[in-house]
Amino acid sequence: MNEDLLIQSAQRGDLEAFNQLILRYQNLLFSIALRVVADEDAASDALQEALISAFRKINMFRGGSLRSWLARIVINACYDELRRKRRQPTLPIEQLDADGDEIETDYWLTDSSVGLEEQYESTELERAIQKCLSSLPPDYRTVFVLVDVESMSYEEAAEAVHVPIGTVKSRLARARMQMRKALQSFGDLLPIAY
Repeated sequence: MNEDLLIQSAQRGDLEAFNQLILRYQNLLFSIALRVVADEDAASDALQEALISAFRKINMFRGGSLRSWLARIVINACYDELRRKRRQPTLPIEQLDADGDEIETDYWLTDSSVGLEEQYESTELERAIQKCLSSLPPDYRTVFVLVDVESMSYEEAAEAVHVPIGTVKSRLARARMQMRKALQSFGDLLPIAY
Protein backbone atom coordinates (compact mmCIF):
# COMPACT_ATOMS: atom_id res chain seq x y z
CA MET A 1 0.00 0.00 0.00
CA ASN A 2 1.12 3.57 -0.69
CA GLU A 3 2.90 5.25 2.23
CA ASP A 4 0.58 8.27 2.19
CA LEU A 5 -2.48 6.02 2.46
CA LEU A 6 -0.86 4.07 5.30
CA ILE A 7 -0.10 7.33 7.11
CA GLN A 8 -3.70 8.49 6.71
CA SER A 9 -4.98 5.14 8.01
CA ALA A 10 -2.55 5.27 10.96
CA GLN A 11 -3.72 8.80 11.75
CA ARG A 12 -7.26 7.40 12.00
CA GLY A 13 -5.97 4.94 14.63
CA ASP A 14 -5.27 1.94 12.40
CA LEU A 15 -2.53 0.06 14.27
CA GLU A 16 -1.97 -2.37 11.37
CA ALA A 17 -1.26 0.52 8.98
CA PHE A 18 1.17 2.00 11.50
CA ASN A 19 2.88 -1.38 11.87
CA GLN A 20 3.29 -1.62 8.10
CA LEU A 21 4.96 1.80 8.10
CA ILE A 22 7.27 0.79 10.92
CA LEU A 23 8.25 -2.43 9.14
CA ARG A 24 9.63 -0.28 6.33
CA TYR A 25 11.91 1.66 8.67
CA GLN A 26 12.57 -0.65 11.63
CA ASN A 27 16.11 -1.64 10.60
CA LEU A 28 17.10 1.97 10.00
CA LEU A 29 15.55 3.11 13.28
CA PHE A 30 17.19 0.35 15.32
CA SER A 31 20.54 1.07 13.68
CA ILE A 32 20.26 4.74 14.60
CA ALA A 33 19.30 3.88 18.18
CA LEU A 34 22.10 1.34 18.53
CA ARG A 35 24.74 3.74 17.27
CA VAL A 36 23.53 6.61 19.43
CA VAL A 37 23.27 4.68 22.72
CA ALA A 38 25.92 2.00 21.93
CA ASP A 39 24.07 -0.76 23.76
CA GLU A 40 21.63 -3.26 22.21
CA ASP A 41 19.31 -3.48 25.19
CA ALA A 42 19.20 0.29 25.64
CA ALA A 43 18.65 0.72 21.88
CA SER A 44 15.74 -1.74 21.99
CA ASP A 45 14.24 0.07 24.97
CA ALA A 46 14.65 3.47 23.30
CA LEU A 47 13.18 2.20 20.04
CA GLN A 48 10.19 0.68 21.82
CA GLU A 49 9.52 3.96 23.65
CA ALA A 50 9.96 5.87 20.39
CA LEU A 51 7.50 3.71 18.49
CA ILE A 52 4.87 4.01 21.20
CA SER A 53 5.38 7.76 21.14
CA ALA A 54 5.24 7.85 17.32
CA PHE A 55 1.93 5.99 17.30
CA ARG A 56 0.49 8.40 19.86
CA LYS A 57 1.75 11.41 17.89
CA ILE A 58 1.10 10.22 14.32
CA ASN A 59 -1.71 12.80 14.07
CA MET A 60 0.94 15.50 14.50
CA PHE A 61 2.77 14.36 11.35
CA ARG A 62 2.05 17.00 8.73
CA GLY A 63 3.86 15.64 5.72
CA GLY A 64 7.44 15.68 4.60
CA SER A 65 9.74 12.76 5.22
CA LEU A 66 8.23 10.15 7.51
CA ARG A 67 11.69 8.61 7.77
CA SER A 68 13.11 11.85 9.21
CA TRP A 69 10.11 12.32 11.50
CA LEU A 70 10.52 8.80 12.91
CA ALA A 71 14.29 9.24 13.19
CA ARG A 72 13.72 12.39 15.24
CA ILE A 73 11.47 10.55 17.66
CA VAL A 74 14.03 7.74 17.99
CA ILE A 75 16.84 10.24 18.58
CA ASN A 76 14.83 11.95 21.32
CA ALA A 77 14.16 8.58 22.95
CA CYS A 78 17.88 7.77 22.72
CA TYR A 79 18.78 11.05 24.40
CA ASP A 80 16.28 10.20 27.16
CA GLU A 81 17.92 6.78 27.50
CA LEU A 82 21.40 8.35 27.69
CA ARG A 83 20.20 10.72 30.42
CA ARG A 84 18.64 7.80 32.29
CA LYS A 85 21.90 5.82 32.04
CA ARG A 86 23.86 8.77 33.48
CA ARG A 87 21.45 9.01 36.42
CA GLN A 88 21.33 5.26 37.05
CA PRO A 89 24.55 3.59 35.93
CA THR A 90 24.24 -0.17 35.63
CA LEU A 91 26.67 -3.02 35.47
CA PRO A 92 26.01 -5.63 32.79
CA ILE A 93 25.30 -9.12 34.01
CA GLU A 94 27.78 -11.33 32.19
CA GLN A 95 27.20 -15.00 31.66
CA LEU A 96 29.79 -17.11 33.43
CA ASP A 97 30.83 -20.69 32.85
CA ALA A 98 31.40 -23.30 35.59
CA ASP A 99 34.90 -21.90 36.24
CA GLY A 100 33.58 -18.37 36.70
CA ASP A 101 34.99 -17.16 33.36
CA GLU A 102 32.94 -14.84 31.18
CA ILE A 103 31.19 -16.55 28.27
CA GLU A 104 31.30 -14.81 24.91
CA THR A 105 27.63 -14.60 23.97
CA ASP A 106 28.10 -13.67 20.32
CA TYR A 107 30.21 -16.67 19.26
CA TRP A 108 27.40 -17.86 17.01
CA LEU A 109 27.61 -14.64 15.00
CA THR A 110 31.09 -15.41 13.70
CA ASP A 111 31.51 -16.32 10.05
CA SER A 112 33.09 -19.75 9.90
CA SER A 113 34.31 -19.10 6.35
CA VAL A 114 36.58 -16.35 7.65
CA GLY A 115 39.81 -17.27 9.37
CA LEU A 116 40.20 -16.84 13.11
CA GLU A 117 42.70 -14.00 12.71
CA GLU A 118 40.43 -12.10 10.34
CA GLN A 119 37.49 -12.58 12.71
CA TYR A 120 39.52 -11.21 15.58
CA GLU A 121 40.73 -8.20 13.59
CA SER A 122 37.23 -7.48 12.32
CA THR A 123 35.78 -7.67 15.82
CA GLU A 124 38.54 -5.47 17.20
CA LEU A 125 38.04 -2.90 14.43
CA GLU A 126 34.29 -2.88 15.04
CA ARG A 127 34.87 -2.32 18.76
CA ALA A 128 37.38 0.43 18.04
CA ILE A 129 34.96 2.23 15.72
CA GLN A 130 32.11 1.92 18.22
CA LYS A 131 34.37 3.17 21.02
CA CYS A 132 35.36 6.20 18.93
CA LEU A 133 31.73 6.79 17.97
CA SER A 134 30.67 6.58 21.62
CA SER A 135 33.29 9.17 22.54
CA LEU A 136 31.60 11.79 20.35
CA PRO A 137 29.20 14.24 22.00
CA PRO A 138 25.61 13.06 21.39
CA ASP A 139 24.82 15.90 18.95
CA TYR A 140 27.86 15.06 16.81
CA ARG A 141 27.27 11.32 17.07
CA THR A 142 23.68 11.70 15.95
CA VAL A 143 24.43 13.61 12.75
CA PHE A 144 27.41 11.32 12.02
CA VAL A 145 25.15 8.27 12.30
CA LEU A 146 22.34 9.82 10.25
CA VAL A 147 24.52 11.10 7.39
CA ASP A 148 27.62 8.89 7.27
CA VAL A 149 26.21 5.60 8.57
CA GLU A 150 22.57 5.69 7.49
CA SER A 151 23.15 7.77 4.32
CA MET A 152 20.52 10.40 5.04
CA SER A 153 20.82 13.64 3.12
CA TYR A 154 21.77 16.80 4.98
CA GLU A 155 18.16 17.95 4.58
CA GLU A 156 16.73 14.75 6.09
CA ALA A 157 19.22 14.85 8.96
CA ALA A 158 18.41 18.52 9.61
CA GLU A 159 14.71 17.68 9.71
CA ALA A 160 15.35 14.70 12.00
CA VAL A 161 17.33 16.70 14.56
CA HIS A 162 15.41 19.97 14.12
CA VAL A 163 18.40 22.15 13.30
CA PRO A 164 19.39 24.13 10.21
CA ILE A 165 21.33 22.36 7.45
CA GLY A 166 24.38 24.49 8.24
CA THR A 167 24.36 23.18 11.81
CA VAL A 168 24.22 19.60 10.50
CA LYS A 169 27.18 20.30 8.23
CA SER A 170 29.26 21.89 10.96
CA ARG A 171 28.46 19.14 13.50
CA LEU A 172 29.25 16.52 10.88
CA ALA A 173 32.57 18.15 10.03
CA ARG A 174 33.51 18.24 13.71
CA ALA A 175 32.33 14.65 14.21
CA ARG A 176 34.40 13.44 11.25
CA MET A 177 37.45 15.29 12.53
CA GLN A 178 37.05 13.82 16.02
CA MET A 179 36.44 10.33 14.60
CA ARG A 180 39.54 10.60 12.42
CA LYS A 181 41.61 11.73 15.39
CA ALA A 182 40.20 9.03 17.69
CA LEU A 183 40.72 6.28 15.10
CA GLN A 184 44.39 7.22 14.73
CA SER A 185 45.05 5.57 18.09
CA PHE A 186 43.81 2.32 16.50
CA GLY A 187 46.04 2.66 13.44
CA ASP A 188 47.22 -0.95 13.66
CA LEU A 189 43.63 -2.12 13.04
CA LEU A 190 42.90 0.19 10.10
CA PRO A 191 43.48 -0.82 6.49
CA ILE A 192 46.57 0.71 4.92
CA ALA A 193 45.70 3.97 3.15
CA TYR A 194 47.23 4.51 -0.26
